[in-house]
Amino acid sequence: MLSRVAERMYWGARYLERAENTARLVRVYDAALMDLPPETGIGWPLLVDICGAQALFAERFPRGGDTETLKFLTVDNGNPGSILASLESARENFRTTRDLCPTEAWRSVNELCLFGRKELPKMASPRRRHEVLSSIVRQAQQLTGLLSGTMSHGDAYHFIRLGRNLERADMTTRIIDVAAATLMGAHAAEARPDNTLWMAVLKSLSGYQMYRQYVRRRIRDEDVVRFLLQDPLFPRAVAHCLLELEASAVLLPNHEEPLRAVLRLQRIVSEQLPEDVSEALLHQLMDDLQLEFAAVHTRVAATWFLPGEVA
Repeated sequence: MLSRVAERMYWGARYLERAENTARLVRVYDAALMDLPPETGIGWPLLVDICGAQALFAERFPRGGDTETLKFLTVDNGNPGSILASLESARENFRTTRDLCPTEAWRSVNELCLFGRKELPKMASPRRRHEVLSSIVRQAQQLTGLLSGTMSHGDAYHFIRLGRNLERADMTTRIIDVAAATLMGAHAAEARPDNTLWMAVLKSLSGYQMYRQYVRRRIRDEDVVRFLLQDPLFPRAVAHCLLELEASAVLLPNHEEPLRAVLRLQRIVSEQLPEDVSEALLHQLMDDLQLEFAAVHTRVAATWFLPGEVA
């Protein structure tokens, strides 16, 4: 396989996952914010923080505002992490490698992008937002299943799997990081009754039902963090994503350096979460994990996409 083809498969999957993740976030927090009183101090800027785009948002929309934030996250082509920009990038990467994918998969990517172009700018009402974002999430999930069920699980598929799971794990740590900073402060208990936002955290990752099924305790910040970081069975938990990365990396040629970086991440996730989870320690751990994800990406790129460089 040509390195440029492998890179496009990898980035196509990352952009598709990014579009789905952002759609999940906007959909869940849009519903949660309607249930929260103003004194909680929670608003749309929280989602910009999760996406790590504070500087870009301030540059593009100096005056801020809820409407501008929603536009930035959904349809702003100046934001490469917006839903529409991510769908456009995913479409372009799959378009240039469509001879390696099932025809149905390329058609689904194209239809999803066209749907986003048409419907995302029309989300004025909360009800319409929920419908459009739910449709994007659903179509992205269908595409993931289509690729898994109809594409030969050769090198091309494993680059898709690498991109999807690296992007997914990174987003999970970002959600945990910002949620912890917001919800584990001194006034969390009095300002956020009934753990409304911890429920939103779980729902943004489709993890609420699985949490209740496997943890079997009331929602507590420490339990939610451990579930989303260390559960090997939940597909959006960091530990599970790292197992998927390992399984794909080991099947690709010259995998020693990327695999070593993934195994290092697995050790950090399994060993470095303290018994007493505090906001400061958790923030530091999430920062460390995001740096390690960047290191994994660097190894992947140096090994398979930039063959002239030393891995």
